[in-house]
Amino acid sequence: MSSSSSSQPPELPLKPVPGDYGHFFFGAIRDRLAYFYHEGRDKFFENRIQKHQSTVFRINMPPGPFISSSARVICLLDAISFPVLFDSSKVEKRDVLDGTFTPSLAYSGGHRVCAYLDPSEPKHTSLKSFFLATLAARHNNFIPLFQTGLTELFNDLEAKMSSKKEAYFNTLSDTMSFNYVFRLLCDKSPSETQIGSKGPKLVDKWLLCQLAPLGSLGLLPNFLCLIEDLLLRTFTFPFFLVKSDYKKLYDAFSEFGSSVLDDAETFGIERDEACHNLVFLAGFNAYGGMKVLFPGLIKWVALAGEKLHKRLADEIRTAVKAEGGVDFSALDKMVLTKSVVYEFLRIDPPVPFQYAKAKADLVIQSHDAAFEIKKGEMLFGYQPFATKDPKVFENPEEFVADRFVGDGEKLLKYVYWSNGRETEECTAENKQCAGKNLVMLLCRLFLVELFLRYDTFEVEAGMFMFAASVTFKSLTKASST
Repeated sequence: MSSSSSSQPPELPLKPVPGDYGHFFFGAIRDRLAYFYHEGRDKFFENRIQKHQSTVFRINMPPGPFISSSARVICLLDAISFPVLFDSSKVEKRDVLDGTFTPSLAYSGGHRVCAYLDPSEPKHTSLKSFFLATLAARHNNFIPLFQTGLTELFNDLEAKMSSKKEAYFNTLSDTMSFNYVFRLLCDKSPSETQIGSKGPKLVDKWLLCQLAPLGSLGLLPNFLCLIEDLLLRTFTFPFFLVKSDYKKLYDAFSEFGSSVLDDAETFGIERDEACHNLVFLAGFNAYGGMKVLFPGLIKWVALAGEKLHKRLADEIRTAVKAEGGVDFSALDKMVLTKSVVYEFLRIDPPVPFQYAKAKADLVIQSHDAAFEIKKGEMLFGYQPFATKDPKVFENPEEFVADRFVGDGEKLLKYVYWSNGRETEECTAENKQCAGKNLVMLLCRLFLVELFLRYDTFEVEAGMFMFAASVTFKSLTKASST
């Protein structure tokens, strides 16, 4: 399944990449309006797969004019072509975190932080090694700190359910997520610092100003969509709108993350640059990811229904009883719980987009054909299509809780949520998520603590900007533990 010409099966025909970009300005606007308003994200890609009879084709991706210099990309929408986006020998990941544009460096203190660096850049290895060492040093705090946060979340959830008969989950989850990340990295609760309870709002404003050109509020009727499009995608939002907010975050991490920053100096990283990277890691990568991650997990488990809830509760409570508590050993015995998390990450990955530029002329193959790519062309992968490839996964659109149990584990190599294959490990030399293993642990731990405390629950789910919007409608306390 290599994407190189040397291993290309002879039976696959070499074809030109179908599709056209149209006029550099009007073609980009046309595709942008279709993507956000006239068709919607998934239909936008589905319709073009049907039109071209190919999962590889040319298209324009937002934001386009006047924010990005070029909106032109080659889409990779199947499980075979998609992994070339992880191959650092064939593609470059320099300044492609947000796709075809890069927000002002003012949002990260004037530094190109690790997320924007390609592995070929020496500073990438230093910063990634620093991140991995920071997480490794806090390994023993992963579970107890998260349990503390979940206890606070569930108490707040129950209080709101008691008073209002429903509870909006996202706000509670955001508070828990920010507090967890800050406590983990700074050994202090945000409430004991100048940030207080404002952490999530400070980061949300900072994130929104960077990512607004890539999203839609989804609140306006179609005839007013041009107004939103002009507001969000004519010019990038200036940093001064959140300058004071960012300074509060930077100052807090500088003061209370001092032990982490001391370690950074041993990796040859200057303290100021390390602190800006720490804020980005905590705010963009960790908290920003959790804003999408936990509501999505709760949504899919809720929609799976009470039968799955009972199976999870039985497995979790049995393992915890046998091990005498919640620890790594108990978690390893929960095969269904682990599979449920993998299935969520497959069907609804928290970061759905991947971008990279071809380092040289190469050949990429899909299931049906091979395509010549020129050096410098931008490659784009929409991950939910790759991980719902019907030629790899049976019933790909269905949430199958035990899909990755037993022989199903063989399919994990096609789960790409972490900027790499699930079967591969993060290193300082690749772009795989530094917190890959921690994300898996926290998702499993979330389900464990949820079903130790409750038998079943119901939610109302929608979408807002980049994340699932989840409101609890019912919550049934555990009948037994």
